[in-house]
Amino acid sequence: MKKNFWEEKTLQEMNSQEWESLCDGCGLCCLEKIETEAGEVYFTDVACRLLDTKTCRCKDYSNRSKKVKDCVKLSAKNTAAFDWLPATCAYKLIHNGKDIPAWHPLISGNKESVHAAGISVKNRIISSGSDGEWTVLQKLTD
Repeated sequence: MKKNFWEEKTLQEMNSQEWESLCDGCGLCCLEKIETEAGEVYFTDVACRLLDTKTCRCKDYSNRSKKVKDCVKLSAKNTAAFDWLPATCAYKLIHNGKDIPAWHPLISGNKESVHAAGISVKNRIISSGSDGEWTVLQKLTD
């Protein structure tokens, strides 16, 4: 993979390895969300049952769409789905012509940098398969 490929290619031009590497592993996209009548999106602290709450990675990534009916598989063809993604998401940032942040693993060279920066949901969420109270974690803002 070429260094800084995201600066030279559009999302549509990326190969699958480049595309997948854009995911920083924050886990925010795998949280249950609440949308108000006004169109505001809020992230809860309840994660998809397939999200590993300690690693922020899908437990069955290749079969996620089959196992979770409302799982949205991101692609360069469905950029309308980017609206609900967190403001820190590389897919959304690149789509909107913005730079990815310094803590992103592609910049830092460290997969743990997203957790160290406090961006990820690691150890701050519960699985939708567990019992317990939940709250709204953050409002989605640009």
